[in-house]
Amino acid sequence: MNAPIRISESESEVMKLLWEQEPLTAGEIIVRLQREMDWSDQTIKTFLNRLLNKEAIRFEKSGRTYRYYPLVTRDEYLRSENRSFLNRVYDGAIGLMCAKFLEEEKLSDQDIEQLQRLLDKQKKGGDEA
Repeated sequence: MNAPIRISESESEVMKLLWEQEPLTAGEIIVRLQREMDWSDQTIKTFLNRLLNKEAIRFEKSGRTYRYYPLVTRDEYLRSENRSFLNRVYDGAIGLMCAKFLEEEKLSDQDIEQLQRLLDKQKKGGDEA
């Protein structure tokens, strides 16, 4: 992914379905999102068109059926959203962001061990597990 693709919160609901299972037809996406989000057919079709225009998804046409595939991986999306959040809210200061989260959230021993491993990995240069 060259430039970050901005996916709205609503559009991300479509992406979540496609990340879980691909391809999905427009009809399958509509049925699932109407059940989960209570959106109209037209609203969902609008989100599909927006995602197509952003090149976040693609489709293949087979007769009258459109099958949709993600072009953006979940990891790419999360990386972009994390970077956007960090820059927007903390002016890029990752240490401050981590400190604020750690002050506010209760961590399990397992969470602490995982964070310690990640910090140790960063300290050593990021190449070892």
